[in-house]
Amino acid sequence: MNPLLARLHPYPFERLRALTREITPNPAFKPIGLGIGEPKHATPELIKRALSENLQGLASYPATAGEPALREACAAWVQRRYGVTLDAASQVLPVNGSREALFALAQTVIDPTKPGATVVCPNPFYQIYEGAALLAGAQTAFVNSDPARNFAADWASVPAAVWARTQLLYVCSPGNPTGAVMPLAEWKMLFELSDRHGFVITSDECYSEIYFRDEPPLGSLEAAQQLGRKDFRNLVALTSLSKRSNVPGMRSGFVAGDAVILKQFLLYRTYHGSAMSPVVQSASIAAWNDEVHVVDNRNLYRAKFAQVTPLLSSVMDVALPDAGFYLWAGVAGGDDVAFALDLLAQYNVAVLPGSLLARESGGINPGAGRVRLALVAGVDECVEAAQRIVSFIQSR
Repeated sequence: MNPLLARLHPYPFERLRALTREITPNPAFKPIGLGIGEPKHATPELIKRALSENLQGLASYPATAGEPALREACAAWVQRRYGVTLDAASQVLPVNGSREALFALAQTVIDPTKPGATVVCPNPFYQIYEGAALLAGAQTAFVNSDPARNFAADWASVPAAVWARTQLLYVCSPGNPTGAVMPLAEWKMLFELSDRHGFVITSDECYSEIYFRDEPPLGSLEAAQQLGRKDFRNLVALTSLSKRSNVPGMRSGFVAGDAVILKQFLLYRTYHGSAMSPVVQSASIAAWNDEVHVVDNRNLYRAKFAQVTPLLSSVMDVALPDAGFYLWAGVAGGDDVAFALDLLAQYNVAVLPGSLLARESGGINPGAGRVRLALVAGVDECVEAAQRIVSFIQSR
C-alpha cells in the first residue's frame, strides 16, 4: 500500500458518525440535517432537459480537455461575471467537480523531492486540501481564521520561512465554513508572496454565486486583472455548478488561469482518466449560459438567511456571512461537540461541530466552540430547525 495513505485523517462526517453512533434522536421531531453542505433546491428544468436531449453522447468517449463549446461557455461566463477575458483553448479546462480538481492540482504542481515541500491552507478548511497535500508527499501549514476579521484567514501570521518552502497555497473565497470574502488588498499580498517564492495559488470559488450583499464576491482572476496580472501567472481558479445550479450529482466545474499550469494539469488528468461525459458537458453548457436560475437560487438563500439569522443571533454568536450557504455560529460554553450531540439527541437537528473542520495550529483549534449550519433545505425546514435550536439553547 501507498504509505502516504496512513497520513490521512478521517473525514469530518466519518468522525461525526462515530460520535453519534450511540445516540437515539428524539422521535418526537422529524430529522432535519444542517450538517452536510449538499444543495437541496430543485435542479433547474433547463439542465434536466439538456441531459435528456443529449443522451446520444453516451456512445462516445469524451476528450479530457472537453468540447470546445463547453470551454467557450465557461470562458463566456467568466467574462460576464468578472469582466475577465480568457483564451478558452489554453486557459480553461472542464473538471468533474471542484473536489477532483482540488486534489489533482496538488499532484500536478507539488515536487516532493524538494526538502520541506509545503502546502499552505486556511484553518478551518475543506479537508480535500490537506489530503491532496499529504498524498502529494508534502506537509501542510495551517493559517487560522481571525474572529476579529470576520473569520478570514490571517495570512500575515505566516512566517517568512514557511512561505519560502511553500509550493501550493489553497485559498477559499467565499470561505467554507466562514463565508468570508477576500478583499483586493489581501489578494495583492498573496500575489506578491507568490512572485517572491514561486508557489501556485489555487483559489476555490465554488460558493461565489450565493451572496447577500449588493456587490458579488471578488474572484481571484478578477483581482489579478485589477492588479495588472493579465497572464494569471501561478494562479488557478476553480468553480463548480454544484452550488450555483443545484446539481451536485452532475459533478461539473472548470478550472481557469495560468495556461502553463493548465497544460501540465491536462497531461496529468489524461492519464488519470478524468474526462467529463458528453451528456454532462451538454447540460453544463446550458447551465453556464443561463443566469435566471442562478438569481432565483440566490433569492431562495437570501430569504432563508433573512429569517434564520435573526432567530439564531438572539441566542448564539452568529451573523450574516458575506457569501455561501453556511452560518458559522458560536455556542455558549464553547464545547461544539457536546452541543451538536445534545442538539441531535433532544431536538433531532444535525449540525457539524466546528472543531472537526479544523486542525490544532499555534496551540488552538480555530473551529472549537463553533458549529457549521448548512442552510440547504427549504425555507420552512430551515426556520423550523432554527426554532428548535433556540428552544434547545433556552432550555439548557
